[in-house]
Amino acid sequence: SDEILGLFVHQASLWAPMLTVDQEGWRDAAHTLRGAGGGIGAKVLAQACAEAEAADEAVAQGILVRVRDELDRALADVAAYRHEMALRSLKS
Repeated sequence: SDEILGLFVHQASLWAPMLTVDQEGWRDAAHTLRGAGGGIGAKVLAQACAEAEAADEAVAQGILVRVRDELDRALADVAAYRHEMALRSLKS
């Protein structure tokens, strides 16, 4: 539903800045976005988050870059979907 997508977008905006090992809460960010991504069917994002969560800090940064890329892709998909739904509601 649009409410779930809106929640995902909101959570992404809150947690995305923490997706770097420089931030103390990066594992929390990955964990939260894993659940949020899974909730909207963004399986690749959820998988990348799971890998980041489990990674040693030495290799985590590279995985977090992938998480950010997948997050951007998921947000673009959500925006496109919501735009399509808005156009459909205008036509009906």
